[in-house]
Amino acid sequence: MKERKLTGHVVKQAFIRSLPVMAGYLVLGIGFGIVLHDAGYGVLWALAMSGLIYAGSMQYVGVSLLTGGASILMTAVMTLLVNARHLFYSVAMIENYADAGSRKPYMIFGLTDETYSLLCNGDHPEGTDGPTFYFLVTLMDQCYWVLGSVIGALLGSVITFNTAGIDFSMTALFVTTFTEQWLTTKRHAPAVIGIAVTAVCRVVFGRTYFLIPAMVGITAILLLFRKGLDSEGGEE
Repeated sequence: MKERKLTGHVVKQAFIRSLPVMAGYLVLGIGFGIVLHDAGYGVLWALAMSGLIYAGSMQYVGVSLLTGGASILMTAVMTLLVNARHLFYSVAMIENYADAGSRKPYMIFGLTDETYSLLCNGDHPEGTDGPTFYFLVTLMDQCYWVLGSVIGALLGSVITFNTAGIDFSMTALFVTTFTEQWLTTKRHAPAVIGIAVTAVCRVVFGRTYFLIPAMVGITAILLLFRKGLDSEGGEE
């Protein structure tokens, strides 16, 4: 499929859609940059990790792995446990990204929790090309994260303070994103299913191993009741 050229309108609409993530990513990126610098790694490390890894919470964990001398195997297992949820996000976005062409690999790479929350409904403003709009939102979100990380690393070199607990800011952003989604849609069934399944898996499997079973359970239930959920969305 022929990829449409960028226009001022689609860029503007993508920027407007990405504003909530910008507010969070700049702050969280700054926090990551400060933590990274506090661990003894400078601006180039912040730029490289945020540009090539771009994994949010995993980058915070990555600082501990770097300073703790973790093995390649331990790093791989930890990355899988922390980011396994993205496998399920990608399944939900297959249809939306079907016509993305050469931009698809990057869009898959850049599909974070927050970007997914902005694009999962599959809608795009009138007068914009869907794949182009999704690509720009994804790119802008990463730019915010990279910029915040670099700023944080620079600030870390001139500001000294206790960084304990700063990584909780990622949890705060997840809660904010969930709340925004809840308030802007009438389809609450997926959210309720997600909370319920996660709570059950947390009790059954414990805090260390609950994530993957929870994501598998949520995906299975959503697929099983997909027709009913689609019908619910069509009545809005």
